[in-house]
Amino acid sequence: MPLQKDILLKMLSTMLSIRHFDSSLEDLFFENKIHGTAHASVGQEASAVGVIFALDEKDYVFSNHRGHAHCIAKGLDINKMMAELWGKSTGYCKGKGGSMHIMDLENRLMGTSGIVGGAIGLANGPAFKSKYKNLKEVSVAFFGDGGCNQGIFHESINLASIWKLPTVFVLENNHYGEATCVEYSCNIKNLSDRALSYGIPGLDANGSNVLDVYEKTSEAVKHARYGNGPTLIVVDTYRYKGHELGEPEGYRTKEEIKEHMENDCITNFKNFLINKRIITEEDYKIMDAEASKSVLDAIQFAQESPFPEKTETYLDTYV
Repeated sequence: MPLQKDILLKMLSTMLSIRHFDSSLEDLFFENKIHGTAHASVGQEASAVGVIFALDEKDYVFSNHRGHAHCIAKGLDINKMMAELWGKSTGYCKGKGGSMHIMDLENRLMGTSGIVGGAIGLANGPAFKSKYKNLKEVSVAFFGDGGCNQGIFHESINLASIWKLPTVFVLENNHYGEATCVEYSCNIKNLSDRALSYGIPGLDANGSNVLDVYEKTSEAVKHARYGNGPTLIVVDTYRYKGHELGEPEGYRTKEEIKEHMENDCITNFKNFLINKRIITEEDYKIMDAEASKSVLDAIQFAQESPFPEKTETYLDTYV
């Protein structure tokens, strides 16, 4: 079923918000305003938006270290996200978590995680609850090509397959696990073929085409929601930035990055909407400016927010 115009426009505006949010972080990092590090999703926006727009509000999302895009696509407040990165008390975790520990249980964004593959096992928890109580809720786990070589990948998908849990496993293959090319760490060309050994569907999605990601995810979500069990989706995508902010790259060429940037997911979607006469070039410029301003406003919000009081040092912790 074709998506309505308002949904298509919201998808584009969300992708632009993600692009501007993550693009702003490198300068803030070198200005020592972001404490710790962070991982940008610049180039991968179609993956987060395509997957999460195929979900209902009641569905669960478990994210990973490169999780800002998932948070924004799930509807989190970028002011509170930026404040969290700055270590401010107005952040989602009161400034105590930082980039890799953002969560919003109300929106069922169940947390980002610095543990490689950490989301994969956790997603089966609410999926089991959904099946046990017949709630028709779906649980999504995001992880990278590095995460699919962890033991938790096998254990979790095997369990979800046996119990027919409504879990959708989303492997965002950006071709590098930190600095290791996926061809060096996996001896198969199509990572979706791994689904065969668990007796579940394995789908390939084009991470440069947000609508392809949306369609493949919609198929997997429908499969899960009506009791047919999990699906493994492999989104072929690419990150333009390094593994983490401030990383001294040397493991890939500028020509390789340029080639992927010429197939940019936002540019592709913009051109699609223009060709369909849904927007004009001027409409796009206005949307882009609005997304940029919202991020600048978030930076100002974070800058003006207070740090946590020293008396809160041992609050919100397990002792």
